[in-house]
Amino acid sequence: MTRLIIAGAQLGAIQKSDSRAVVVARMVELLQQAAARGAEMIVYPELALTTFFPRWYMPDWKEVDTWFETEMPNAATMPLFERARDLCVAMTFGYAELTPEGRRFNTSIVTNRKGEIIGKYRKVHLPGHDEYDPERAFQHLEKRYFEPGDLGFNVWRNEGVIMGMAICNDRRWPETYRCMGLQGVELITIGYNTPSVNSQMSAEGVEKRLFHSDLSLQAGAYQNATYVVGIAKAGMEDGHPLMGGSIIVDPDGFVLARAETEEDELILADCDFAKCAFGKSTIFDFARHRRIEHYDRITSQTGAIISV
Repeated sequence: MTRLIIAGAQLGAIQKSDSRAVVVARMVELLQQAAARGAEMIVYPELALTTFFPRWYMPDWKEVDTWFETEMPNAATMPLFERARDLCVAMTFGYAELTPEGRRFNTSIVTNRKGEIIGKYRKVHLPGHDEYDPERAFQHLEKRYFEPGDLGFNVWRNEGVIMGMAICNDRRWPETYRCMGLQGVELITIGYNTPSVNSQMSAEGVEKRLFHSDLSLQAGAYQNATYVVGIAKAGMEDGHPLMGGSIIVDPDGFVLARAETEEDELILADCDFAKCAFGKSTIFDFARHRRIEHYDRITSQTGAIISV
């Protein structure tokens, strides 16, 4: 069975004034450090190339589009792709995607160790709101700037491993993991940018938010017998704090590695994908134990309906 040494490349804050070139140089430096430590794959966060721009209300769509990439790789990211190919390291990272048709998505891609893109995912569960909200401590305008993803939860066989992707808020939804679990997923990579405080409940601070992040990632890993790598962008971005808490979780739900800072930081784990087999063949043997005749409500209904 396949083993991979996987590096999680947590990124510290990216300011509005930071150019793509500055950010990519930081990503390349983490890549080189990871390769020197034996990593064969590196996982970067959501919206890895820019600040978390959905916190800003922008009425001018020309300004909005400056945060988006129209192709991948492009001139700004080519040094990262070239160095990953030279070092023979697969990678995954998130960015804002503007399609030729003018559609905008919160997107993640995964490459093989030759630097070739072999999979793309577009964020499905968009949090926040779509117009300026004066009641919030800060804005979270993903619903304004992005469409819900239209590619579904797919998996790809990459470097001998069945891999899938999700982004940020997706990690809180059990359906995310189950859709990939039903395709035999062995590794789910999830980048995120999560504020250290709740914009609608200021008393909810970083301790509770880190707990919920861990809970979601560990439960998803255990309930689908898969490795899960959740990697943050963290630190103080233009006065707005993002939490860290990047972790690598094994198929039993145990944390193998955890970031300790809110800066650029590498975490590594030697992942033996043979360990996925036990859970998939026993308590989570879906073919034997799932009762789909009772699950219709999951796909036929969105909001809760109280019927008693």
